[in-house]
Amino acid sequence: MTHPIIGDLTSRYTTKKFDPAKKVSQQDLSVIMEAIRLSASSINSQPWKFIVIESDEAKQRMHDTFAHKFQFNQPHVFNASHIILFAHNPAYTRLNYEAVVDKWIKDKRTKPEDKESAFGGFAFAELNTDETGNTEAWTKAQTYLALGNALHTVARLNIDSTPMEGIDSEMISKEFAKELDGHVCHVALAIGYRDEDADYNAKTPKSRLAMEDIMVRL
Repeated sequence: MTHPIIGDLTSRYTTKKFDPAKKVSQQDLSVIMEAIRLSASSINSQPWKFIVIESDEAKQRMHDTFAHKFQFNQPHVFNASHIILFAHNPAYTRLNYEAVVDKWIKDKRTKPEDKESAFGGFAFAELNTDETGNTEAWTKAQTYLALGNALHTVARLNIDSTPMEGIDSEMISKEFAKELDGHVCHVALAIGYRDEDADYNAKTPKSRLAMEDIMVRL
């Protein structure tokens, strides 16, 4: 099949070795950040925060979070151009959703007099809140929608990437407590450009299950 979208997804792969000399331009980074901001989320809840790690100081902090485990991902911190942390709110409340509704009003999506009725969708958040007020199973899932969007965006920009669940969430929560502001990170994305000589995965053929094995048309 020939189509730009299929081309993007066929060419992208998980980069195993980045070239530290190559950096993502600020123009492309702005596109990536805006694409992430525009990602879909359940009831437009946007229960997330994204930390873009760019400076050497921030990279050293991120590097240090690999002290106890997942060291196989540690080299990506300084070799990749940027690391993006995808964090979720583990205790999403009506007050959090009110900020979304207020933005709807500001953007003229909702009339001020209809504010209360705009909270109807929050019932779905309540269905995903346990007796302790924890919403993590639901809000964490939203970050993967944003991650998928980011993966396609960087592929379209011919930027390489490595999604990483192999990170120390507890260490990240301590090191970036101020920036996360109560949010929790379980997945990150390294972006940059492959090391043409050392990235063994770059020339590996794409492999996915056959269409008939996974797709049912009714």
